[in-house]
Amino acid sequence: MNSVKALGFSTQNMYASEGGYIVEGDIFLSSSDLGSSHNGTILRVGQSEQYRTTNLVTGLPRVITISVDTKLAASYVSATDEAIARYNAENLQISFRRVSSGANIAIKAAPRNARYLASAGFPTSTGNPYGQVLVAERQIGNQPQATVASILAHEIGHCIGFRHTDYMDRSYSCGGATSNEGASTVGAIHIPRTPTGADPNSWMLACIGSGQNRPFNNNDKTALSYLY
Repeated sequence: MNSVKALGFSTQNMYASEGGYIVEGDIFLSSSDLGSSHNGTILRVGQSEQYRTTNLVTGLPRVITISVDTKLAASYVSATDEAIARYNAENLQISFRRVSSGANIAIKAAPRNARYLASAGFPTSTGNPYGQVLVAERQIGNQPQATVASILAHEIGHCIGFRHTDYMDRSYSCGGATSNEGASTVGAIHIPRTPTGADPNSWMLACIGSGQNRPFNNNDKTALSYLY
């Protein structure tokens, strides 16, 4: 638990998962993550919402490939294509392309007992994106494509280095008690042209409601272009 706190993550409702832990609802931290030191930079978007980088994807410009497991419903292919289109519309130094195999990021079915909608991790120390997104079909249910695309775009965001915008207080999007365990403003960098107040519509908010669509808003676009 102390290792999780040391990395700046909340330990509230964390639980063991194969090879590591799930924290903050959908973030997978492996045992090796917990044994390493991350010199993250905090990128401030507002007083109550921040993006925080750990490692980033390097070797830019770069195409990141994504595959969808054939065990998942065909609707996940369409949702993945929509998530990819959202990123590619921003003309970043990273772009995304769906492939059938050998992908940089593989979207796979989560274990049947998964408690999350989907989960992912952060880029490697060698500058590659996190290699998989686990999707819990039973938890997602019959959500519309735009909602599933928002969930997948969120998890891809983790894979390329984005923290939850409300990681300092997940109750902002998830409800419940205020939780800012481990949050810090040391080394915070305000992203130019972003507001000083809270933003209720970011694609990287920790929780998403049923039927909700979260395309990139202007603050998200600014943060994406700032990093990539």
